[in-house]
Amino acid sequence: MTTIGILGAGRVGTHLANKLSAAGHQVTLGGRTPVETAARAAGTAPTVAFADQPTAARGADIVINATPGDSSLERLTGLRAELSGKILVDVSNATRDAEDGLPGDLCYPGSSLAEHLQAALPDTRVVKTLNTMLFMVMTAPEILATPPTAYVSGDDEDAKKTVNGLLADLGWRPAWIEDLGGIRTARAAEAMILVVPHVLRRNGFTPFAVSLAR
Repeated sequence: MTTIGILGAGRVGTHLANKLSAAGHQVTLGGRTPVETAARAAGTAPTVAFADQPTAARGADIVINATPGDSSLERLTGLRAELSGKILVDVSNATRDAEDGLPGDLCYPGSSLAEHLQAALPDTRVVKTLNTMLFMVMTAPEILATPPTAYVSGDDEDAKKTVNGLLADLGWRPAWIEDLGGIRTARAAEAMILVVPHVLRRNGFTPFAVSLAR
């Protein structure tokens, strides 16, 4: 059993919390306050605990960043002490909204949120994954007719192996996981978000992932 803190109590964080808790992990869902977290995460499994984000990070072996990507860097830099020595799994996309509220331009063109997080948190092992799909596919990849791809980027090989184990608990088969290499490769995975709003405008929130076909 792994102790996991999830920062962000929206749809992404709640789905991840429920699935990882069902897999036997001890999960704490962290919002800006425990009360707000509990209110936003209605329908969360009874085995999931609630806390503010510093508490959720402090008590975890692995921390998942599911906060809005455009504010993640500032938010997580403020948790440097709580994240020290931890694995940080970054599933967020840092974009500026278009006029219709869908993702628009990248906040870090020519770079990535994951790279900025790793630079700002040198004592934390950052791994980027699960940012190239709609939230429901993160925890149920088998719902797609075509096998999806979960891209993984990170400088620490042991941290990536640990994250691959979490992906397996979420239903991801080894053949569906594509290790791109070091954290610098996260800029490629994060750039894939630019495809997503165009697909959503045409098809709505039908589950899909930006995947490799072999």
